[in-house]
Amino acid sequence: MQVDKTLDCIGLYCPMPIVKTAQAINGLEPGQVLEVLADDPGIKSDMPAWAGKTGNEFLGFEEESGEIKVYVRKGGG
Repeated sequence: MQVDKTLDCIGLYCPMPIVKTAQAINGLEPGQVLEVLADDPGIKSDMPAWAGKTGNEFLGFEEESGEIKVYVRKGGG
């Protein structure tokens, strides 16, 4: 997946990955994609809920060896 920015949230637990995501996505243009790296399994349910509430698009996640990569496209375009 083509990403415009990567945010490292490894070692952070709820709600910090969402807080950091909200801050990071503000710096993106509508349509750009943010990749969030996390190891808190809660992000798999928290991120789609957050994206839906904020007008951003949850694009999915990949998980490998305990690392979760979550993809969100900034809305508002």
